[in-house]
Amino acid sequence: MQRVYRYVLPEVRSQLNHWRSTAERMADEELRRQALASMTDKEFHCQGGAVYATANLEQRHVLIPLIVAFQTISDYLDNLCDRSTSMDPEDFRMLHQSMLDAVDPREPLKDYYAFRQEKEDGGYLAQLVSTCQSCICLLPSYSLVAAPIRELVSLYCDLQVYKHIRHDCREKELLRWWEEHQERFRYLQWNEFAAATGSTLGVFMLFLAATDPELTADEVEAIREAYFPYVCGLHILLDYLIDQEEDRIGGDLNFCNYYGGQQAAVERISMVVREARGKVTKLSAPSFHRMIIEGLIALYLSDPKVRSQADVRRITKQLMKRSPMTRMFFWVNSVWIRFSSS
Repeated sequence: MQRVYRYVLPEVRSQLNHWRSTAERMADEELRRQALASMTDKEFHCQGGAVYATANLEQRHVLIPLIVAFQTISDYLDNLCDRSTSMDPEDFRMLHQSMLDAVDPREPLKDYYAFRQEKEDGGYLAQLVSTCQSCICLLPSYSLVAAPIRELVSLYCDLQVYKHIRHDCREKELLRWWEEHQERFRYLQWNEFAAATGSTLGVFMLFLAATDPELTADEVEAIREAYFPYVCGLHILLDYLIDQEEDRIGGDLNFCNYYGGQQAAVERISMVVREARGKVTKLSAPSFHRMIIEGLIALYLSDPKVRSQADVRRITKQLMKRSPMTRMFFWVNSVWIRFSSS
């Protein structure tokens, strides 16, 4: 935590200030509004992702700009699709091509706004992509992680396309998409697979791994198995868990609503927690990954949204059983929230 506050958060703030300054110069009012809103409302996504730089502070000058730029693309595109003037899956697909290009330095920049009316972003999205590509070129073992990163990013892009199309089409398309992958992930339910694809944590962990010039293919495979679907799935299931009431009011899709009641949700999310905890013991520095898991649980379950949702409060108590680390993080975060809001 000392590394987070001393090194990581100030650098994240500096990077976001740079991107805010760039976004403020956009000619298109709608693109400018969504870019600035994504950085204001979702700043904690960049802060949380950049925690991975604490595991290799000597490479933070590469990891933090890379993680912030990549997460900023993700949050900006999520805003453009979620609050979109378009409902065109072709538009969503082309926008998210920027994320695939961002993790492949060989790819040329493209017209990512080709299928939408708003286009004049002053080079903002292209600059974010170029920053990712430049940073990736400085990672000594990127060739070992390039394929699993591309797979995770491709799945993420698929989810964003299917999740944001017309409400009467999205569930059908998500289920059709699941049929393509269910043989490989038979131990998951379709909503759990979809949730796991929505996390960028696996990508960030592979960025971190690629800073190690001695990285092996076996280590990469162990990371992939731990993070996808388990750590990634836990991340997004917790996010949906606390947003159930908000999404119900807004008519938004929520993957936790597909469990058959509270007990089923407890059992399935607890399974994901157990698998995540078990899988990370096989990674180097397992205590770091365990901190990520317990921090995620505490971060989401201490959110003020939980207080008004009785079912979620009951699930919270069950998920924190037998984990002193989670309870400690929960207490610290609860105190921080009260302090920040006073």
